Amino acid sequence: MTQVVQPKASKTSVLSAVRDLGWETRQVPVPGPGEVRVQVQRIGVCGSDVHYYTHGRIGNFVVESPLVLGHEVSGTVEALGEGVTRLKVGDRVALEPGVPCRKCSYCKTGHYNLCPWMHFMATPPVDGALSEWVIWPEDFAFKIPDHMSLDAAALIEPLAVGVWAARRGGVKMGDSVAVIGAGPIGCTTLQAAKAAGATTLIAVDLEDFRLEMALKVGATHTINARSENPVERIREITAALTGLPLSHGGVDVAFETAGSVPTCRMSLEAPRPGGVTVLVGLPPVAEVSLDIVSAASRETDIRGIFRYANCYPAAIGLVASGAVDLDVLITQRFAFGETPEAFVFADTERAKSMKVMIEVEQG
Repeated sequence: MTQVVQPKASKTSVLSAVRDLGWETRQVPVPGPGEVRVQVQRIGVCGSDVHYYTHGRIGNFVVESPLVLGHEVSGTVEALGEGVTRLKVGDRVALEPGVPCRKCSYCKTGHYNLCPWMHFMATPPVDGALSEWVIWPEDFAFKIPDHMSLDAAALIEPLAVGVWAARRGGVKMGDSVAVIGAGPIGCTTLQAAKAAGATTLIAVDLEDFRLEMALKVGATHTINARSENPVERIREITAALTGLPLSHGGVDVAFETAGSVPTCRMSLEAPRPGGVTVLVGLPPVAEVSLDIVSAASRETDIRGIFRYANCYPAAIGLVASGAVDLDVLITQRFAFGETPEAFVFADTERAKSMKVMIEVEQG
């Protein structure tokens, strides 16, 4: 028997202009076939959210009309649409924010992250989840174990990026990796690489605060790029482990997770000859000058990633087993009513913040 549900009035945070977050009350409809209505409880503030807040655009994605931000989200299923069988009312879920068409060749071959008709939360013109309630397809709402926190469930999204990066890098047992940029994505990528079998894990950043966090989640070495030459230090560490000369030092896989021009260049120099560079972050400019001759002569494989595909079950399993700790990444909390203040903090206090979490409590 189909459950009878009613629409909900939902308090919603809306970005109307650069640095202008206001409030609206929006109607959340009855879930349609195959959909669930979720009571939102946790929303992580992502770097992309902050970028839309401060710049109004990321590349070709431009905020041209009021936009709801937030795509790192967890909550509780409150109502079911017709045909929903996998979830029930009361289930706690992590929402995968990207929903593809499910019909194109990319979707059918498992590469749905490249679907040309992707519908992704908080990417203009698609609204995100900074609201009390959201409607979402059942097949992109994943039940979490009873012992997993709602905080960790919201951060399954950045962990999925790390899992996908480790897969794209081909990380295997005994590998050495360098994660260049020890922010939230860097720390989830480091943990995913460790879970995949990497035993030497080098974290590079400019901030000691973030390097200390990297140590907490599994880094075996840290390098502060303010005081050391990261590439030279990476080669010294790995040459000492392998017995190879410095000219052949370097990690098996280097991950660029900071999204800057210098770190893009660094990520091509960090792998050993025959190693891999995975570009996870996106620099602020489309064209970057790189030493391609060196990369080619060292046979460096350069691989990009775009979001992730089929990673949520694996990411949930890693957290549930204790192989990955996401709760430790949360450094600040704000109530839902303090959402504008949360964004100001995330923008201006990056040196002492890892992950800002917004807690949504319905009245």
